[in-house]
Amino acid sequence: MNKRSGMYPVVRPDGAGSGVVSQAGGVLLVEAVRAAGLDRALSAALGPWRKPNAVHDPAKVVLDLAVMLALGGDCLADVAVLRAEPGVYGPVASDPTVSPTIDALAAGAPAALTAINSGRAQARARVWGLAVEHARYAGADAARPLVVDLDATLVGAHSETEGAAPTFKRGFGFHPLWAFADHGPDGTGEPLAVQLRPGNAGSNTAADHIAVIRDALAQLPRPPTRDPARTQGAGRHRRRRAAPTPCWTGSPANGCRTRSGSPCPTTPPT
Repeated sequence: MNKRSGMYPVVRPDGAGSGVVSQAGGVLLVEAVRAAGLDRALSAALGPWRKPNAVHDPAKVVLDLAVMLALGGDCLADVAVLRAEPGVYGPVASDPTVSPTIDALAAGAPAALTAINSGRAQARARVWGLAVEHARYAGADAARPLVVDLDATLVGAHSETEGAAPTFKRGFGFHPLWAFADHGPDGTGEPLAVQLRPGNAGSNTAADHIAVIRDALAQLPRPPTRDPARTQGAGRHRRRRAAPTPCWTGSPANGCRTRSGSPCPTTPPT
């Protein structure tokens, strides 16, 4: 039914009724990883974190955890769901291997995140390249720009989770700030960057907006020119508008729009 190609087996269905597997929905995810070349890109980027005699590639550990989250897991131990189906997900690291791997990446978090984002950007460039004229940036110009949406959303936490804090809506949890490439009415938002923040993080924190915009621009498969960033009203801020990034967000002439579709004001909010 399958053979190895890259980090994951190639699964081929048959009508014999044998070899039935659970969590088969993850096949779509691992096939996307393979087609995008994300496994190869991450393996190269995280090479410095792989020990000489290690059996499991840190990139495979990270990808397995991502697939596990998509399948409904919420802690490292839930990767056992993938481990139970080696014919679909290949060799999956044990818990005593997964935890030290994540600890090693967390010990050098800025460098590890830079490496992971580099691998993501390479895979995105490959996917957008394969899309050719259907790629979101194809034909982008001042009249039809590639828009990057910024939005913060509240995520509730049911316990004293690390980094959780009271929110402005009197809840408790997190307030991550996201950046999405807007694919227009024919598609959905494509996640470019995210900054994890505690629940009490502000909606109009300029430094956070600047950092996420820069991370998002670094994910674009081509050098950004005048692509506008669109944010909620709370995101309009003097510092963000004056940020020295390739994406100038403060001028209506450059296509700046709020989430409601109205032009950004010409005068910075006080």
